[in-house]
Amino acid sequence: MSGRYAFVLAGGLGTRLCLLSERRAKPAVPFGGKYRIIDFTLSNCVNSGIYDVGVLTQYHPTSLHRHIGIGRPWDLDRTRGGVQLLQPSLGSVTSDWYQGTADAIYRNLVHLRPRRAEHVLVLSGDHVYKMNYNLLYAFHQANHASATVAVTEVPEEAVQSFGILETDARGRVVGFQEKPRRAQSRLASMGVYLFDRAAFTQWLVEDAERSDSRHDFGRDLLPRLVERGEAVYAYRFQGYWQDVGTLDSYYDTNLALLSDQPPLDLRDPEWVIHTQSADRPPVRFEAGGRAERSLIANGCRVAGRVVRSVLFPGVTVLRGATVTDSILMHDTTVGKGAAIDRAILDKEVVVGAGGRIGWGEASTPGRACPEHLSNGLLVVGKGAHLPEQVTVGRNTRIGAHVTVDDFSGDVPAGGVIHGPDPEH
Repeated sequence: MSGRYAFVLAGGLGTRLCLLSERRAKPAVPFGGKYRIIDFTLSNCVNSGIYDVGVLTQYHPTSLHRHIGIGRPWDLDRTRGGVQLLQPSLGSVTSDWYQGTADAIYRNLVHLRPRRAEHVLVLSGDHVYKMNYNLLYAFHQANHASATVAVTEVPEEAVQSFGILETDARGRVVGFQEKPRRAQSRLASMGVYLFDRAAFTQWLVEDAERSDSRHDFGRDLLPRLVERGEAVYAYRFQGYWQDVGTLDSYYDTNLALLSDQPPLDLRDPEWVIHTQSADRPPVRFEAGGRAERSLIANGCRVAGRVVRSVLFPGVTVLRGATVTDSILMHDTTVGKGAAIDRAILDKEVVVGAGGRIGWGEASTPGRACPEHLSNGLLVVGKGAHLPEQVTVGRNTRIGAHVTVDDFSGDVPAGGVIHGPDPEH
């Protein structure tokens, strides 16, 4: 296992997650009751014996840096190897920010120089899955590949959201289209790439010198390699993999964990998903408190009723309150007699007593972001305080850090309450 190195791309804008990623990097978004999205990629690395990892960050990196720290939960706090957080060096060149995924790796090739790795593993930090990368390495070497792309089969209606690969009978890639409207193949790139180091370095240098390139793996580098006949192969992954880049997919993937046989087994002792965990007291159910088919994290206090929901550490549900089909993040409080339905509440939200959050018809799309809020979900930003007895309709967006004074009454379906500018 020695001599292996992985780059984790964790710096892209997560605009499709709406409020959840306006103030944090998408890989740092909380998931599954106690994790962050990036925990799955980092855990896959260490469970596969890869203990030398560079995490490339960029937009809103503070919470991600704070979460990863020195890498102790993943056994990545090492003198040799371990985890490095690689942020762009602002002010050093005219164009400071990474221009694309390939450009991000190109600017960090210096970190490969002292390492003995013959291959370079490039991963996305914003997908939920469990994968043994040793099988990927074995496939790559058995096919004498220069580049291997892990792929999974997606429904026909979803091909326009992914890079789609066409292969021959031996698995060699003969076509690569980035987010096509239609495609004959349904093999989608998982954002998991394995490259031969020498060829990879040369390809990145060539790409950096091209003025017509957007310096992106899916849009530029990989299609170019396939077109000129390089040995690019597709490794078919048979396990569960989910891109949680939209509010709907994030919500559905969280709630899928509540089924009797969830598609992703978080209890597997052979493949532990490691994370940074704060010390919290045990869950407390008070008189009248109950939960059905839910994930309840440490530090929660339940005096009301929780049904088909995910509660992160420190959530409080007071007497007479109900939480249904919802995701409540750290230290959120649901007041007495309040009702939450089909909602995502970020950290430290306070819902006043008697409030009804997620009410009425779902046909009116969100006014502020109809592309994200059109299926009945509503989202409440971090630190928002909602007044007592307020009714909030579906497909609404309640901004981070709004106060009770920002409300002039009930919020209709598709409505919006703007919070402070996320940049301030």
